[in-house]
Amino acid sequence: MTVPPIPARGSASVAATPGGQGRGLSWLAVPALLFFVAFAVIPLFGVFALSFTTWDGLGEIRLSGLDSWKAVLSDPGLPHALWVTFLVIALSWAVQTPASLLLGTFLAGFQRYRAVLAVLYFIPLLLSSAAIAITFKALLDPNFGLGAGLGIPILVQDWLGRPVLAFGVVIFVVSWQFIPFHSLLYQGGVRQIPRSMYEAAELDGAGRIRMFFSITLPQLKYTIITSSTLMVVGSLVFFDLIFVLTAGGPGDATRVLAVEMYKRGFMANLMGPASAIAVILVLVGLALALLLRRLGGRDQTHSQLEGA
Repeated sequence: MTVPPIPARGSASVAATPGGQGRGLSWLAVPALLFFVAFAVIPLFGVFALSFTTWDGLGEIRLSGLDSWKAVLSDPGLPHALWVTFLVIALSWAVQTPASLLLGTFLAGFQRYRAVLAVLYFIPLLLSSAAIAITFKALLDPNFGLGAGLGIPILVQDWLGRPVLAFGVVIFVVSWQFIPFHSLLYQGGVRQIPRSMYEAAELDGAGRIRMFFSITLPQLKYTIITSSTLMVVGSLVFFDLIFVLTAGGPGDATRVLAVEMYKRGFMANLMGPASAIAVILVLVGLALALLLRRLGGRDQTHSQLEGA
């Protein structure tokens, strides 16, 4: 056996170590960092600065101190918009998470028909949110929609004219569009679970339901945290779908913070208050993301298979 030569003390290259390789390749992250700073950090500071001004979107920008913040925080419509936003987050999470978890687990099989189903289920995510809203708005029309065309009385409802029904339609359409994405996350997570764990459970006499709750769910812990974070933060910025579908109505039943921000900024030409609402959206999203990270544990870098 040939023994490799032992390098002299101090002669080893830093790049020969994994840490050295990481430091040597860290410059590859510079373009992404510059892109993030240019299109995320700088605009965020710009919006924050704009919240202390008075501007109609066309004329001169004038400093106004805390006037915009006082107007927003004292407006009784803000707590309602916050409540509707949190309600959309909670209900869409409650609908999407179980459905996408079960669907992703089912599609994780390697049968040929499941691959075809995976492609079909993924189609809604490829469509424009505005196009989806227009389609559902036409289908739910009480006079010329699907219910009237098929002669099904239960579908002939004023779906978008009643607050409770309109809110339910928003949750349904949002879930219909984004369940495929989260199903894809769970499908990948399930396929990373070693088959040996299921084989050992089968030898112990465990059934499919027992294996799902004892093996699949615990092993998908970090996938659930990741999916929930994307779901919660994404729900904060729902705008185009809700605006085209209900425009925040009827009344203020579906007037989330993003719609409130748009109506103040681009319909009332109050860019200062709209910028203040945008900053509130960022802060709420950051707080929710940090909360979900805390729920996932202090260190999510370790493999979820450790100690299994």
